Amino acid sequence: MDGNFIVGLAQQVIILVLEITGPLLLAGLVVGLLVSIFQATTQIQEQTLSFIPKIAVVIVVLLLSGPWMLSLLTDFTAHILGNLQQYVS
Repeated sequence: MDGNFIVGLAQQVIILVLEITGPLLLAGLVVGLLVSIFQATTQIQEQTLSFIPKIAVVIVVLLLSGPWMLSLLTDFTAHILGNLQQYVS
């Protein structure tokens, strides 16, 4: 196992993490921006107004994209465990 192999594996893990967390973070960002614009225009400065919609949207996105995220994780795990002999030696 050389340095290039470890760097390649780390790159695959980083890309997988970005693919899994990207939809959740992007949805929270968009909803947070929309709520912030709404708060600025109406001058309502309630803290829960920005917190509750973000959590609700993240939960909905997680429910919708959860099976896809789980399949990405299981495929990557199966790939790692299937080639474990290469990684150990």
